[in-house]
Amino acid sequence: MTTQLTLDPAITAHITAINSHDVDAIMDTFADDALVNDFQREFWGRDHIRAFVAKEFVGDHVTIEPVEVVDNAGMWCVRCRYDGDYDKTGLPDPLVMTSYIRLRDGKIVSLFVINNAEPQY
Repeated sequence: MTTQLTLDPAITAHITAINSHDVDAIMDTFADDALVNDFQREFWGRDHIRAFVAKEFVGDHVTIEPVEVVDNAGMWCVRCRYDGDYDKTGLPDPLVMTSYIRLRDGKIVSLFVINNAEPQY
């Protein structure tokens, strides 16, 4: 596992597209057979992902800022600070979630967004 300060260009393009609130640009970062899991909800394929992106990322003016990046044997773990116009009731401030991303041929094939809890030792 290697901690990095740089992202794969496909992930950089994805974050840039989200922050520009451009549905088409966001969709260009996904493979045709992509899977997104956000808050334990699965979105398979372009049509379902597009509807999710349009409503919950673009519609809520979500922005994300990477704060930590790890390439764990090809599974990118990108911790990001989230902001936007979504309901923040009960959420930590700042909201930092981890995106687990797999790429194929420069496109996202799986994206899991997890609000991880601090380990309790």
